[in-house]
Amino acid sequence: MNEYLRSLLHLRQDERLAALREGAKEGRDPCAPDETLQLLLACARMRAPARVLEIGTGEGLTSLALLAECPRARLVTVEADEERYRAACKNFQDFGVAERVRAVCGDAKDLLAALDEPFDLIFLDGPKAQYAAYFPDLKRLLAPRGVLFADDVLLYGWVDGREETPPKRRSIVRKIREYLELVCADPDLITSVLDVGEGVAVSVRRDRS
Repeated sequence: MNEYLRSLLHLRQDERLAALREGAKEGRDPCAPDETLQLLLACARMRAPARVLEIGTGEGLTSLALLAECPRARLVTVEADEERYRAACKNFQDFGVAERVRAVCGDAKDLLAALDEPFDLIFLDGPKAQYAAYFPDLKRLLAPRGVLFADDVLLYGWVDGREETPPKRRSIVRKIREYLELVCADPDLITSVLDVGEGVAVSVRRDRS
């Protein structure tokens, strides 16, 4: 996103949440860039989801923004890192939304296999190398007209070839490309890949009813 457009977009958020996001940007697992979150919240506003699924809770900062944007929504979220999971649970308590959240510490693949109710919005921000492996369950769980929002799908310009991929990152780039091929070719989805943040793929499930 160019600087002119960036200057026009001001992410409206709770001051406490804004402070936590600023602190997280300096950490080892920084939160989504403002422009990525802005787009995610716009998708959430249009879809007005009752049920949201998040793969990759981090410290719960994106979760909190989604729950604030969608006051009737309930969230299921999974995080593999126990330290981040504990921080997220504390944030959910501190912001008074814990009753609307089912937070799980574990492997997203195990959680996905155990779920069976549909979700109106799915935010995919977990291990990038697993996106393609998650896809069959993600599609199964995506409600008609539901939005599947995958983050970091261009990854420093490596995935679309703008930048040369370091040898150690070629495997993950292949995996992300596999995910993009799946969602772009799927006849039940309408997918747009956008150069926002580190790249997002927004897939909307067709309503065949």
